[in-house]
Amino acid sequence: MKYRYCYHCGKPTIQKEIEGRQRSYCKQCRIVLYENPIPSVAVVLTDRAHRILLVRRSVEPGFGKWCLPGGFMEMGETPQQAAIREIREELGIDINDLKLLDIGTHLNGYYGDVLIIGFAAEIDAGLNLNPGDDVSDAKFYLLDERPELVFRVHENFIRTWRRRTGL
Repeated sequence: MKYRYCYHCGKPTIQKEIEGRQRSYCKQCRIVLYENPIPSVAVVLTDRAHRILLVRRSVEPGFGKWCLPGGFMEMGETPQQAAIREIREELGIDINDLKLLDIGTHLNGYYGDVLIIGFAAEIDAGLNLNPGDDVSDAKFYLLDERPELVFRVHENFIRTWRRRTGL
């Protein structure tokens, strides 16, 4: 996913070895156009019975498969704000008291490399869930009876949550 054109001046870039890697470089601006992963969030939502809430994706990548709720951060928001917004968009509920779990990556995915910040929060199982555009279904599962998740990093977040809670 190398930059072919400079995002400052619009001129074509060249590929040049810089800091031990092939990177896009603009001779006009004399700058390296670094490529960075896209920041996103995922949330391990559980109820008091330690069931986990999963969502079925209605978009690619992983259309029809299960994952943790979450999504991409937007400009001007913190990771916590992104997690709260994504839960509201995907499930129609408000959450608070987020706890940072871990940070992981999904490399060379549909959108390129993604940096994922994992959180955990407990919610009331009786909340009225209203799946949004990105999800077709949302269900609570017992930890050992849940479906396979589409993203390996989400499995890692669940393992971290289990380790921290002793479950």
